[in-house]
Amino acid sequence: MESIRDKVAVVGMGCTPYGDHFDKTEEDLLIEACYEAMEDAGIDQSDIQAAWLGGAGTSHSLGHALQLDMVPVTKVENWCATGSDTLRNAVFAVAAGAYDVVLVAGSSAMPSIQPLAAPDYTDSAGDPWTMLIPGLAVGAFSTFATRYQHHYELSYDELKAGLGSISIKNYDHGRLNPKASLHKTVTMQQYLDAPMLSWPLGLHDACTMPNGAAAAIVTSAKLAPNFRDDYVLIKGIGMSVGNRAARMDSNYDWVHIDENIAAGDRAYSDAGITDPLKQLDVAAVHDAFSVVELVVYEDLGWAPRGAGGDYSQSGVFRLGGEMPVNTNGGLKSFGHGVGSCGIHKLYEIYKQLQGKCGERQVPNATLGLTHDQGGLPGIFTTVVTVVGARD
Repeated sequence: MESIRDKVAVVGMGCTPYGDHFDKTEEDLLIEACYEAMEDAGIDQSDIQAAWLGGAGTSHSLGHALQLDMVPVTKVENWCATGSDTLRNAVFAVAAGAYDVVLVAGSSAMPSIQPLAAPDYTDSAGDPWTMLIPGLAVGAFSTFATRYQHHYELSYDELKAGLGSISIKNYDHGRLNPKASLHKTVTMQQYLDAPMLSWPLGLHDACTMPNGAAAAIVTSAKLAPNFRDDYVLIKGIGMSVGNRAARMDSNYDWVHIDENIAAGDRAYSDAGITDPLKQLDVAAVHDAFSVVELVVYEDLGWAPRGAGGDYSQSGVFRLGGEMPVNTNGGLKSFGHGVGSCGIHKLYEIYKQLQGKCGERQVPNATLGLTHDQGGLPGIFTTVVTVVGARD
C-alpha cells in the first residue's frame, strides 16, 4: 500500500472563535471560517473544485453558504472523528489526481437549549453486538477511569492527580488562545472540589460543547508553492474503525483503545515515525474527557502503560515540556466542535508549524499530530494525522 507522505498540502486554514454564537447560524459560521481559509490561501470560491463538509446540516449548507457554482460537496459523518475523516477524504481525492484544489469544512451548531433526557446510543433493539452503553457519555467514560485506577493499582488521589494535571494544563493553554471558548484559571484544589458528574469524573474532567466552524484548503504538494511558501504537508493518515468485538471480549482490559493503536501505527508508518515522543513537536488530541487524553498518551506511544498521569504531572505535555499537547486548550477549553473538531485541531497544528501561535508557540515546531476519536469504551473510530512543515 503506497504512502500518502508528502503528496498533499494544506495551503490555507480558517477557524472561528468557539462559543455560544447565539446571533449566528451554522451557515454564518461556515462563511466566516471558509472565507478566512480562502483568504489565507489567496483564492476565492471560483478556484474550489470540490468540497467536503463535516457536522450538522447537509451538503447544501456549504454550497448555499458559499454560493458554490454546482461544485460537488460531500457530507461526512463519523461520530466525533468526523472532522479528521472529512479531511482524510479530501486528501485522498487530491492524491488520486481527481482535483487540484478542494475545500474541507466542519461546523458545530448546537441548540442553546437541550433536553435533559439521555441520548439513545443503541443501534438496534436487543442485539448484544450493536448495543452501546445507554445514558450520558460521561457515565460510559467514568467506567474507563475506574478500570484504569483498578488495573494500575492507583489510589483515588493518584488517579485524580493525573487527570487533574491534564485538565489544568488544558485550561492554562486555553487562556493563551483568543479563539478558545473558555479562558479560565483552575487550581488543583478547585479541580478536586468541583461537582462530581459520574464518579470519578468531575466537572473539570469534561470538555465544553460550543459552536464554531473550521476550514482548510487542500492541494497537491506539487502545486502548493504556487499558493504560499509556508504550506504544511500531510505526512501520514491512519484510520481505524472497531468491530465492537471488545464489548463482548472478556479479555479486553478497558485501559487501552485498540483503534487508537491501529490508527497511530498506520499514520506513523506513513510518516516514518519510529520514536513519536522524540520526533513529534506538538499534538492536538481528543480530550472529550480527561481520561481519554490520559489513555491517548499511552496508546500513541508517548508514555509507558500506566504512567500517563505521571508524565503529565511532570510537565512533559505542557508548553515548555518535551512534547506539548493541546496547545489550543484542547476540547476542554477550546471546545469540542463535534464535526469540526478534527479540523480546528489541524488549524492549531498548521499555525504552530508556521510559527504563528504567539504566546502558545512551540519553538521550532516542524512536525505535529492530530488525533480524532468517536465512540464509547469498547467501540471507537479513530483518525490520526501527521503533518509537517515544508522542507
